Amino acid sequence: MPIDHKRINGPEESVPYELFARLSGITSEKTFEETQSANIRTDGRKFDEQRKIFLKNGVVSQAKGSAYMEMGQTKVMVSVFDPREIPNRSDYSLKGEIYCEFKFAPFSCPKRRLHQQDNEEKQYSSIMKKALESTVCLHELPNFQVDIYALVLHNDGSALSAAINAAGVALAEAGVPIYDIVASVTVGVQQGINFLDPTLSEEQMCQTQLTTEKFPNPNHAVVIISKLPMQQQLCQFHQTGYMSLDQLKSALELLTKTCETIVPLVQKCLLSLVTNSIKP
Repeated sequence: MPIDHKRINGPEESVPYELFARLSGITSEKTFEETQSANIRTDGRKFDEQRKIFLKNGVVSQAKGSAYMEMGQTKVMVSVFDPREIPNRSDYSLKGEIYCEFKFAPFSCPKRRLHQQDNEEKQYSSIMKKALESTVCLHELPNFQVDIYALVLHNDGSALSAAINAAGVALAEAGVPIYDIVASVTVGVQQGINFLDPTLSEEQMCQTQLTTEKFPNPNHAVVIISKLPMQQQLCQFHQTGYMSLDQLKSALELLTKTCETIVPLVQKCLLSLVTNSIKP
C-alpha cells in the first residue's frame, strides 16, 4: 500500500547510526563478552530472572475487554471487542474465528514505524492468533468473529509475549468463553546461555551468530511459547535461529517453569475484576 503523505510523520526521516551498530556481529560479540565476564545482564538481572510485571485490566472504555501490561520497559495494550458476524462470508460456519492485529506504535521502536502493518507485525499477528485459538471456545461462537487488537507503546523486547498475556486477560474481561488463561514467555539463547525475558538489545544479540574462534557454540535463537497452565498444554511455539536438541530441552524447561509464575498474577488481576464488579 502507498504511504499516506497527509500524515505528519515528524521531522526528517533519518536513521540513527546505532541501528547499524547493533546489527553488526562485532557489536554483538562485544556485548556478549561483557555480559559473560560480569555474569550479570546489563539491567542487573540474572540470566534466568524475569523482569517485573505490571498488569491492569479495563483500560479502554470503548472496548468490551482490555488489558495493559508492562514488562520492564515494554508496554503493551490489548483491546477485545464484541463478537460480530464474520465479514465477507456467504456460507455458515459452525465454528467462530479470531481476528488478531498486532501493531507497533510509530514511536515505540528506535526506528520510527509506519502506520501500516509491515511483515514483522503481520507475522506476530499470525503467531498471536494461533496462540489464542487454542484457548477460545470457538464452537460456542458459530459464524461469529472476535476482534483482538494489540498495540505496543514501547518495545524493549518480549513484546509478543506481553501482548499474548494481556490478550488472555482482555478475553476474560470481555466474557468470551475460554478453556483456560494463557501464559507466554520468551527466551533468548546465545552460546549455551538462556536469557529469560530478553530485552530488545539481547534479542538482537541472540539472533546474531558469533563466528569467531572464541565462540564455538553455534546455538543462537529466540524462542516464544504460549501455554495453557491448567490444561498443561503447549498451544504455541515459535523459534528463530538454531538450537540443538539439548539446548532446546533446557530452554523449554525454563520457559515452562516461568509460565507457572505468571499464572498467579493473571489470577489476581481477574479476581480484582470480579471483586470490583460485585461491590454495591
